[in-house]
Amino acid sequence: MSTANRILFFVTAWLIVLMPFLFWWNTWFGRRLSDKQVAEYLQDTKKPRHIQHALVQIGERMAKHDPAVRRWYPDVSTFASYPVEEVRNTDAWVMGQDVSVQDFHDTLLKMLTDPSPMVRGNAALSLVRFGDASGRPQIVALLQPAVIAAPESGKVLDVTPAGTAIHQGGLVAQLDSGGRKIEVRSPIAGRVRTLSVATGTDVPAAAQIATISPASEQVWEALRALYLIGQPEDLPAVQAYERELPDIPDHVRQQAIETEKAIRERATK
Repeated sequence: MSTANRILFFVTAWLIVLMPFLFWWNTWFGRRLSDKQVAEYLQDTKKPRHIQHALVQIGERMAKHDPAVRRWYPDVSTFASYPVEEVRNTDAWVMGQDVSVQDFHDTLLKMLTDPSPMVRGNAALSLVRFGDASGRPQIVALLQPAVIAAPESGKVLDVTPAGTAIHQGGLVAQLDSGGRKIEVRSPIAGRVRTLSVATGTDVPAAAQIATISPASEQVWEALRALYLIGQPEDLPAVQAYERELPDIPDHVRQQAIETEKAIRERATK
């Protein structure tokens, strides 16, 4: 191999390693931002992930009682109505990090009617930090499987097999509706629990396509919240996670047991 080819080979190999690292470094929310970067990222409407990154950093500093982040509190409240769901979802979590702010409390109450089930759930979880149980129905809903329905009638082109892990926004099925390809996505992270259709079949609009079991992290957070505010009528949803099944981690099962115990003790007082 000539010297020029050798140099080209090493440069190419170096770039192959460098480019994924740079992508990860620029999208990793754990990367520390300066105050100037936080301010810039909050205004970067062309890159919602920059807004999320700044919000995460603000939330972490709020949890450490850093008074310097209060300058961005008005911005934090504003993002509750941002058009991108992921930003609103992060924003709901951030507002739960400082329970001394009445504006956060009021904003979270409004977010209980958000179109996204995940945003509603995160808002409800943050409200528990304020000692407010207004979002209890939304928290119970976090324990329930999500029902995926066909947005339009059409022929099923492809479906994700039952048992497959899926992230929020992950593709569940593809439909052909009058020559248009429609992607049906999951509103939550979790696992495909059941399928009601098969490839090649026709489905009417609003017909059930699949159900998605919620991810264990979501279930665990909901159970922790119900430990504090759960009521006896919530017990069937809680007890579903007490069984020894392969898809229920031991820490989730133990939390379900403790949550049921706390609810029953509270009901007897």
